[in-house]
Amino acid sequence: MITGLFLLALVAIATNACTTTNSLADTKSGAQLWGENCLRCHNSPSPETFSDAEWDVAVMHMQVRANLTTTEATKIADFLKTAN
Repeated sequence: MITGLFLLALVAIATNACTTTNSLADTKSGAQLWGENCLRCHNSPSPETFSDAEWDVAVMHMQVRANLTTTEATKIADFLKTAN
């Protein structure tokens, strides 16, 4: 019984953490998400380096590699496209 309650508590904590993370991403700008997610691992080329279509491909690739949510990836792509 105690083990079941412990597992239930862990699931509740994990679910709450995921919800909080998603809601935080909803409040951040594309520029902020780009700085937090892209620049922490590597130097990113300047936004004008690629066309809109090329940024879509790059962001789609990095969404998988960096485990970005769809909201985060969309905001980052929109930011990069407005700057090119």
